Amino acid sequence: MAPEGLTPRLRELLSAQRDAGLFRRRRRRAGTVQQPRLAGRDQPVINFASNDYLGLSADARIAQAMSDALRDYGAGAGAAELVSGHTEAHAALERELAEFCGTGRALLFSTGYMANLGVIATLAGLDGRGAVVAQDRLNHASLIDGAVLARARLIRYRHADADDLRRRLQALPRPPALVATDGVFSMDGDIAPLPALSAICKEAGVPLMIDDAHGLGVLGDTGRGTLEHYHLDPGDVAARVGTFGKALGLFGAFVAGGEALIETLIQRARSYLYTTALPPALVCGVRESLRILREEPQHRRRLHGNIRHFHQQAVNRHLSFAMTATPIQPLIIGDARKTAALSDALLARGYWVPAIRPPTVPEGSARLRVSLTAAHSAAAIDALLDTLAELLERT
Repeated sequence: MAPEGLTPRLRELLSAQRDAGLFRRRRRRAGTVQQPRLAGRDQPVINFASNDYLGLSADARIAQAMSDALRDYGAGAGAAELVSGHTEAHAALERELAEFCGTGRALLFSTGYMANLGVIATLAGLDGRGAVVAQDRLNHASLIDGAVLARARLIRYRHADADDLRRRLQALPRPPALVATDGVFSMDGDIAPLPALSAICKEAGVPLMIDDAHGLGVLGDTGRGTLEHYHLDPGDVAARVGTFGKALGLFGAFVAGGEALIETLIQRARSYLYTTALPPALVCGVRESLRILREEPQHRRRLHGNIRHFHQQAVNRHLSFAMTATPIQPLIIGDARKTAALSDALLARGYWVPAIRPPTVPEGSARLRVSLTAAHSAAAIDALLDTLAELLERT
């Protein structure tokens, strides 16, 4: 039983969240593979809410690799990696990720959230009490939480503003423990100004950390992410976080970096030390997905073709999307209630487009977030834009 007085307080908070148009509901998806056309409760819907950017979560070869590994390894890892959970499959994937990212080593984590916590807490911990962490104001919550949980002083520079970062670093009595930024910002779809950030960090002697969750597999000539997009050397950043739950279509995360960084994380990162290792079958699925990413560029080409088509057709319909170079295409509505109503109206017409509202985004910037994938057809994109234009004209 909840303590007396807790339940009424919680109900009051939930009611206020509903009144503000900020209440969130989980939309149930039928038990089918992730794909653009999904079975809905009342009718099929076209899914524009997924981060499965290359459509690989439905690839039968990945499912087969996982099935084969289940026979060989069983269902779970059984323990944390430093106990008995580190298998040859884990070691092989780490080697392949390090080669793919052009770094000395890589280390697997259960989630991107835990990877970010592990890196920030470890590096901030080297500075002891009073450590400072500088971050982009629109960074993912896991990066912000990493600094908070590390009990560091958090400095947040203006979004994608390298000059503001420079001014803030110059005002500090000593360099911060690190600077951290998203590579691709998950709710805005824009790309961090990495060349300028890297130059500032080198000048100040500060390690730079990048969360490349939404850049890996999407950006760059070979899908190696934001660093390749800008033709930067992997050595220009101290730590790079990537996830398997976006373009690679599965689950889990990793940190890529130099030998000393990775070994320090193995010894000190609590979010790595004290959690069960990823299931070996999942690891084998990621290895197959990474192979497909390396060897089959047509998936990425198809995705970017869809992004270009989306931009052209949105302009033709006078829709004011942000027109980013990534699969994330936000349409700023502003009012949270109106945004939620538009999302519901689109779903009723067969299009799943999430309403993103505060606190995920700043007050007054509620938006529809369209996520494009390689699996979408031009016809589906056109139909979504036609429907959205019609709904907006009515409001």
